[in-house]
Amino acid sequence: MKRFFAILTAVASTFAALVGHAQNESVNPGINASYLREGLIVNEWIERLEAEGREVFAHRAAIVARLDLRPGMDVVDVGTGTGAFLPLLSARVGPEGRVYAVDIVEKFLDHVNDQIQRHAWTNIETVLCTDRSVELPAASVDLAFICNVYHHFEYPMDSLASLHRALRPGGRIVLVDFKRIPGESSDWILSHMRAGQEVFEAEITAAGFHRVDAVHDLLSDNYMVVFAKSE
Repeated sequence: MKRFFAILTAVASTFAALVGHAQNESVNPGINASYLREGLIVNEWIERLEAEGREVFAHRAAIVARLDLRPGMDVVDVGTGTGAFLPLLSARVGPEGRVYAVDIVEKFLDHVNDQIQRHAWTNIETVLCTDRSVELPAASVDLAFICNVYHHFEYPMDSLASLHRALRPGGRIVLVDFKRIPGESSDWILSHMRAGQEVFEAEITAAGFHRVDAVHDLLSDNYMVVFAKSE
């Protein structure tokens, strides 16, 4: 706990110093290069992101069940990718709700739009975002779902500020990401992830959110934490 507060203090000081200014430097340059390359083939990413051996995909129904979604709610799937969670999110919020499928990769959104047409999903809308903003109107959503995507935020201060604006009072962020534990995690995780859970939680807290819950009995390779917008 002392370590978390030390990290939080350091992160909060950094965020406070940058208030009112754009975050100039990427915290992880090149992390999204494989998604933004000219020759991206969506089917290759479907095979990777929607493989049953991938923990979050295999447990996607249980994950969505823990989001506490209700009919009529508006939710943003940040970094929707191939849209694996969209059918489940759509069903939970129902025809009176809305799901915003947000991504920086236009080819992923083209694929999602094809699926929207094929399955006649009337409550899903795609949004091409930037690496600094989710590009949603102020007070437009009740929940932001960020699954295995936060570590791809190159400018987390800016992205979190845009999420804070987009969320309604009391709105929540649900963060799911890989556990990064030196000496335990794979070499790929250690090299791919710029930081672990404590740092990510501290960044979100410093951006105007407070932790309200965590799910410990569902995932093993990933953690799942819930934050609420602080007023």
